[in-house]
Amino acid sequence: MRTKNLIHPGEILKEEFLEPLGISQNQLAIDIRVPAPRISAIVHGRRAISADTALRLGAYFKMEPQFWLNLQSNYDLGVAASGAWARIKKLIPEFVPRKVAAAL
Repeated sequence: MRTKNLIHPGEILKEEFLEPLGISQNQLAIDIRVPAPRISAIVHGRRAISADTALRLGAYFKMEPQFWLNLQSNYDLGVAASGAWARIKKLIPEFVPRKVAAAL
């Protein structure tokens, strides 16, 4: 899993959609019926893309809302993995079913 140079979904929204299509953050907020601060926070990486926002972005850009949720999930996993996960992972045993364990 990639943990370096993580790209927040808001950056993708801005760089791949808003700027090339000439849509302002305020116009997007108006069009998808959300408060402008929500779009600003997403674009600046201070807010995650929720399922509600993913549905709205999907409808607006005529694409699957899952695209936006996948971007957010991948980002969230990358952030979690880049933190204390390496240390914590060593403390968690791998599950071994009892039947398999008895055969060992």
